[in-house]
Amino acid sequence: MRIFHVLLMTFAFLFACAAGAQGAFAPGVPHIRAALVAETAAPAPGRTAMIAFSMKPDDGWHGYWENPGDAGVGMSVKWTLPKGVSIGALRYPVPETLLISGLMNHVYEGPYAVLAPLTVAADVPVGTALPIRGKAEWLACTDKVCVPESAELALNLTAGDGAVTAEDASRFDAWRARLPRPLGSEARYAISGGRFRLSVPFPAEAAASDIHLFPLTEGAVRYAAEQKVRRDGDRLLLESEAGEGFRGGTVRAVLRTGDHSGFLLTARPGEVAEARSGVLRTTLIALGGALLGGLLLNIMPCVFPILALKALKLARAGGDERTARREALAYAAGVVLTCLLLGGVLLALRAAGSAAGWAFQLQDPRVILLLLLLATAIALNLAGLFQLGAFGGGERLAGKSGASGAFWTGALVAFVATPCTGPFMGAAMGAALVLPLPAALALFAGLGIGLAAPFLLLAWSPALRRRLPRPGGWMETFQKILSVPMFLTALGLAWLLGQQRGVGAITAGVGAALGLGLLLWWLGARQQRGRRGGMIAAAGAALLLGAGVMLLPAHAPAAAKAESGVIPFDEARLAALRAQGKPVFLYFTADWCLTCKANEAAAIDRVETRDAFAKGGVTVMVGDWTSADPAITRFLEAKGRSGVPLYLWYAPGKEAQVLPQILTPATLTALVR
Repeated sequence: MRIFHVLLMTFAFLFACAAGAQGAFAPGVPHIRAALVAETAAPAPGRTAMIAFSMKPDDGWHGYWENPGDAGVGMSVKWTLPKGVSIGALRYPVPETLLISGLMNHVYEGPYAVLAPLTVAADVPVGTALPIRGKAEWLACTDKVCVPESAELALNLTAGDGAVTAEDASRFDAWRARLPRPLGSEARYAISGGRFRLSVPFPAEAAASDIHLFPLTEGAVRYAAEQKVRRDGDRLLLESEAGEGFRGGTVRAVLRTGDHSGFLLTARPGEVAEARSGVLRTTLIALGGALLGGLLLNIMPCVFPILALKALKLARAGGDERTARREALAYAAGVVLTCLLLGGVLLALRAAGSAAGWAFQLQDPRVILLLLLLATAIALNLAGLFQLGAFGGGERLAGKSGASGAFWTGALVAFVATPCTGPFMGAAMGAALVLPLPAALALFAGLGIGLAAPFLLLAWSPALRRRLPRPGGWMETFQKILSVPMFLTALGLAWLLGQQRGVGAITAGVGAALGLGLLLWWLGARQQRGRRGGMIAAAGAALLLGAGVMLLPAHAPAAAKAESGVIPFDEARLAALRAQGKPVFLYFTADWCLTCKANEAAAIDRVETRDAFAKGGVTVMVGDWTSADPAITRFLEAKGRSGVPLYLWYAPGKEAQVLPQILTPATLTALVR
């Protein structure tokens, strides 16, 4: 059937040429430009390097996947190789679907790369010339016409040390990221009544979107038929129309689970149970995790300074039950609405194609600068330099008493606290990225309810509220003491600016904070004389923020962090280490995540941990998510996480073991015993 379609489309092309088609259809003009490139110009003897066909279709044209679908032809290559060199099977990126006149095509409509492993025998002397020649043939098509194309391509390599330039490494890493990853577990399928039903082991918390099955086994399903997908706990169920004449046996396929990402799976005949109410079950489990995760955020170090502010407000409420409940509800509303807002923005960014994850806001130095100025203002207010009430509209800020101040205190707590993913929270936030919109928003709301729960409990428990200290002169001293952690918070935010954008960012941030301090000192002096100046101070603060944003460096500093014995995250290198049977400890962190930093100081960077890893031959790999990194975001999603921290242990020959989000030296040293 496929040959018939190809012949038909090729005939249409020839007819178009005969009719006088010119320009784009002129002979000798390639519609998919091909280039053969190597990751290293000096592949090392005894090792494998990657080469690739870089394919660039013209606008409106497309190339084909390994199994092109109902029509088309994949790429074929005839190699001419020197002695001692071998090239493995072509490795195609995850394709796209293109339905034309009822025919399903598996295609690439933009630039893509087909990779191949090149191995140099160990006995090839260093310095040996390695001329690589390949004649590639492929089909280039539009929605109306197809053109068979070919090119004779060459690479002139030299056996060497395998060195890879940073530019080539980055280019090939981007191409490798689009290759399907091995699923690691075997799938099952069943055919009954002309229906093909597939059950794929897939963690309930793992992210997946735009799911589609691309069979490598020809005829397993009818390519153009609708594919219905459901999540059922730790299974992904797919149902479609079985292919005509399919005789069963092992089915190989690529399962797309996101934009240019997917898994290579093998499925054997077996029982495929009916789906339970998967979405409801997953939502309820994830909601429980969100509630517990939000509750535990109250004891995280990243939230303490602002929680202390709220404790002060509750103390001021004294024994007035009505006031306490009103402020607690306002505080909870601020927390929940902010969590919903952050979640909604995150989902919108992802729907627009951005590889955003939880805590995306703290990957933007402009947000860090805003928080730095806010922390500075709160610290100076607590220290007694000025009063927030003089801002006119400033009663909406956290420092003002009453329901309005409680609401903004809650908003501030949620904005600063939620980037830290504590226990139970990581899986819940990962599930929010794959569940339907109402369920996802319910999880974000659940996180906020958990975060606000202690204050709601205090408001509705007179016995607990009576244990709070009574208002008095001690509160002024306590308020000044609370300014210390807020000043430290501001200092940490200035350091974070430097980590993201270098010394220039620290200069801009500290300069803006000093300017704000002088402005608030002037405001405090006017307040002592009974004068106003809040509107002028607010306008000045806005100007300082704008000036600081303009002065922020546009790019991160070129110098990379260097840590002894630690290598940066690289998915290809991770795969190579695992293939060599080496144990790997992989962790993902960010400079704005205090939970991450606490774990590193308390467990990862300890002498006993390093010694144990060194004795066990463990490779330590770190993924730094301080600034946005799509490769790390995709990897986190594949592991069912939408934020950091994430700690993974790869024992030789085994799948990743997810470690607790609160680490101890004993937890890590026990891995190599």
